[in-house]
Amino acid sequence: MLQVVDLHKRFGPLQVLRGVTLNVRPGRVTAILGPNGAGKTTLIRSVLGLTRPDSGGILLDGEAVSGDAYRARIGYMPQIARFPGNLSGADLMAMLADLRGLHAGDDALDDSLVARFELEPQLHKPLRTLSGGTRQKINAVLAFRFRPSLLILDEPTSGLDPISSGVLKDRIAEERDAGRSVVLTSHVTSELEELADDVAFLMEGRLVFSGPAEELLRRTGQPRLERAVAQVMLHHPPLRGVA
Repeated sequence: MLQVVDLHKRFGPLQVLRGVTLNVRPGRVTAILGPNGAGKTTLIRSVLGLTRPDSGGILLDGEAVSGDAYRARIGYMPQIARFPGNLSGADLMAMLADLRGLHAGDDALDDSLVARFELEPQLHKPLRTLSGGTRQKINAVLAFRFRPSLLILDEPTSGLDPISSGVLKDRIAEERDAGRSVVLTSHVTSELEELADDVAFLMEGRLVFSGPAEELLRRTGQPRLERAVAQVMLHHPPLRGVA
């Protein structure tokens, strides 16, 4: 599905990505982990085409990404969505669908999360009047709405109440079971333990572990992902080369 090959990126004197190579497999949820400044955001922005790497390659479905067309296959849910405050959720959904040549009721659109989140009464209010949690639900609806083959979700449950968080996590699991690829970042380790099949751990711009979450637990000798993550951060040089 998604392949990142020997990606390098420097901002001035700061080397942010140092030869990152990563495979995100279909039908798997891959958690991107690492401390602040490890390069997670730059990696995601590179995949989205928002940052241009200095060298290396990114392939989606075996094809090198170029231009803007490939982004139609990606559903992106940023941690904080900055919507035009004067628009309503319905306006925003219609505008983005129109840009793709789609209209309400089209089979290519998936609005099931609107019902699951019970969002309908809120969709015709200006976005600036909505709570942060409601805007986050609309953020999720837009990420899943166009049936992407790859989902990139950055702290997706941030600001959601427990019921809505459960709705979203169930939907993520459904996408995985349907054979789609999901890339997930979160600081909530219990959430990652529940959802993540694979883990990619970045330290200082290098990928120090990439593989099944169970393998990370085995290699670190820890029973929980939070403890395993701490172990990698404390002793990452010996773990380099794990794949």
